[in-house]
Amino acid sequence: MNEQRAARSVEAVFREDRGRLLALLAARFGDLDLAEETTSEAIEAALQRWPLDGVPDKPLAWLLTTARRKAIDRIRRDRAYAERLAILQVESDRAAPVVPAEAGFDDIPDERLQLFFTCCHPALSAEAQTALTLRFLAGLTTPEVARAFLVPTATMAQRIVRAKRKIRSARIPFRVPGPDELPARLPGVLRVVYLVFTEGYAASSGTDLLRPDLADEAIRLARILHRLLPREREVTGLLALLLLTDARRAARTDAAGGQVLLEDQDRALWDVDRIAEGQRLVVPALTGPGVGPYAVQAAIAALHDEATAFETTDWPQIVALYDVLLQIEPSPLVALNRAVALAMRDGPEAGLVVLDELTGADELRGYHLLPAARADLLRRLGRSTEAAAAYRAALDLVGNDPERATLARRLRELTDP
Repeated sequence: MNEQRAARSVEAVFREDRGRLLALLAARFGDLDLAEETTSEAIEAALQRWPLDGVPDKPLAWLLTTARRKAIDRIRRDRAYAERLAILQVESDRAAPVVPAEAGFDDIPDERLQLFFTCCHPALSAEAQTALTLRFLAGLTTPEVARAFLVPTATMAQRIVRAKRKIRSARIPFRVPGPDELPARLPGVLRVVYLVFTEGYAASSGTDLLRPDLADEAIRLARILHRLLPREREVTGLLALLLLTDARRAARTDAAGGQVLLEDQDRALWDVDRIAEGQRLVVPALTGPGVGPYAVQAAIAALHDEATAFETTDWPQIVALYDVLLQIEPSPLVALNRAVALAMRDGPEAGLVVLDELTGADELRGYHLLPAARADLLRRLGRSTEAAAAYRAALDLVGNDPERATLARRLRELTDP
C-alpha cells in the first residue's frame, strides 16, 4: 500500500511540477542535460525511499533537494562539468535564490518563465523552439514530440540534442529578458504556444482531426504564462483565444471522428465554462492602447461563441475585427479568414473576389484551406464545375483524413448524378 501511495505521489508531483523542477535546476546549474538527468535520478530515488520512509510533507522540495545533491555529486566527479560550471555558478548564485530543504510548495520560486525564454531564444530555429518547449515545459517525451512533428524519434532526439548544444555553446542565459528586451522576445514565446495549440486543434496530418493532448498542453502552458506575467495583455489575449476556441472541441467531430463544420455543430456541446472564462479574459486583453493580435483574435472567437446559431453570428463585427487585425498583423492568412467572414456578411461573390486575389500568395501556397474556401463559395454561387476543380485542388493538399473526407463528400455532392 505504501509503495502504491508513493508511486501515485511521485506521479502527481512529476506530472504537475516536472517543469518547475527542471527549470529550477537548469537556472541553478545552467545545463539542461544535467537538469534532466538529475530530475530522473531524483524521481528514481523517491520511488525507492518513499515506500520505506513515507511520502514527505513537501514532496517537490524533497525532489529538488535530492536532485541538487545528485547534480553536485556529478559535478565533483566530472572535471569537464566542474570547469564549465565554474563560470556559470557565479551568475546562478546571484540570480537563483537558495531553496531550503524544508521549503513548501509556495516557497519554491517558479523558474519556468526563465525556461520559456531560454527554449524560445531567437538564436534557435522556430522548429527547435517548439520542440524544446514541448519537451521541457509541456513534459512530452521525445517520442511524443516526434509524433507531433511527424518525424522518427531518432530524428527528433538529434534535433533536441543539437538545440541543447546550441544553448550551451552560445551561452544562452537562463533568465527572463529585462523590460527593454521583453517586448521583442515575448511574441516568440507566445507564437510557440499558439503553434502547439493549432496542431492540437486541427492536426496537420494523420487519421484524427484533433490532437487533444497538444491542445491541452498549450492551454496549460498559456495558463502558466498568464500566472507568471499577469499584466501582459497579449498573454491574457492568447489564453482567452485558446479557451474560446477549444470550447467547441466536443462538437467538432462526430461519433466516428468525422469533421463537423461550424455551421453544423451542436452548440449545446460547447464548453460553457471555458467560454465564460475566455470572455472574462478578453476584456482586460482589449483594455488600453496598443491592442495585440491575440486579443483581437480572442474577440473574434468570443463573437462566434456568443452566437446562439450560425445564422445569427455577428458577421459585420467579425469583419470589422479582421480589418483591425490586418492593420496590426497584415498577412495573407488573416486576409483569407477575413474573406470568409466577408462572404458571410456580403455574399459569396464579395468573398470570392478577395480569395482570387490571394491565390498567388507564397504564404498560402500548399495551404488547403484556400482552395477549400474558394470551392465552398463557388458551390454557393452555383458554379459547380469550378467548385469541383477547387475541391480537387484542396484534396491534393489536405493533410488529415477527416478534413479529406469532408472535401471528398462535398465533391461527390457536386459531381455524382
